Amino acid sequence: MRRIAVVMGGTSNEREVSLRSGAAVVEALRAAGYVVWPVTLDADSVDAVPRDVDAVFLALHGGYGEGGGIQADLDRIGLPYTGPGAEASRVAMDKAATKARLVAAGVPTARWEVLARGQGETVLPLPLVVKPPRDGSSVGVVKVTEPEAWRGAVEAARALDPRGEVLVEAYIPGRELTVGVLGGVALPVVEVSAPDGWYGFEAKYTPGMTAYTFPERAEDAPLLARCQRLACEAFGALGCRGVSRVDFRVTPAGEPFVLEVNTLPGMTETSLLPKAAARSGLSFGALCERLLAYAACG
Repeated sequence: MRRIAVVMGGTSNEREVSLRSGAAVVEALRAAGYVVWPVTLDADSVDAVPRDVDAVFLALHGGYGEGGGIQADLDRIGLPYTGPGAEASRVAMDKAATKARLVAAGVPTARWEVLARGQGETVLPLPLVVKPPRDGSSVGVVKVTEPEAWRGAVEAARALDPRGEVLVEAYIPGRELTVGVLGGVALPVVEVSAPDGWYGFEAKYTPGMTAYTFPERAEDAPLLARCQRLACEAFGALGCRGVSRVDFRVTPAGEPFVLEVNTLPGMTETSLLPKAAARSGLSFGALCERLLAYAACG
């Protein structure tokens, strides 16, 4: 498996992040001796993907790239690709569907409600996190602490969802942790310490704004082990393969709750999966090669 198409760009709100991920992967694979075709998508189609490659490395985020669309199209033409298959991708991209799967599997997640088009009120008390149900990279995600901010946050999130729906979720104060799962095995836990405790879009993609650490205190060991176990359970509950990253909020009492499962985690210089892989001894290039080793159809 030496001829690889790296697909990036796309039409989602995460296009710029995807381009950065794709450029990093292209550089790493070329350095490792692969013949690489960078493919920048400007439409929701695989027409631009060369057919004479051994595999497709998906560096797309959001929308068609992460929600099962390109996965289904690659299945149709018989090209192996990195990351989970079409169905797992579709479920993971839909945050409400993800939560339903987590609950069915006994994996704890924050209380939530989906507001349909035209519905503007919720039964959940403030503070709440308002987000588009089918987007990523914290695009359109807002923490609402005051009633006067509610309507604007809901309208902004609704505008980003093709069905006009909004996901509202109980805000969980405390720590933010994330666990990469590679081939069904949990990577080291990363703690995310963002300004004011809010890991939004700017904090994610502005180098130096957020601190990323690997908790090492002895008293954290049971919590870290539990998060790793829950991450693997979430990975299995959604039917993932290859790689995913599972995000958590942990209450001051030490109770972890899964927020979401990311099936095509970022591969930029500030991305969390490469940090965790490096902690486990995998260089960025080795991580890219490992992801290719899991590439498959269907």
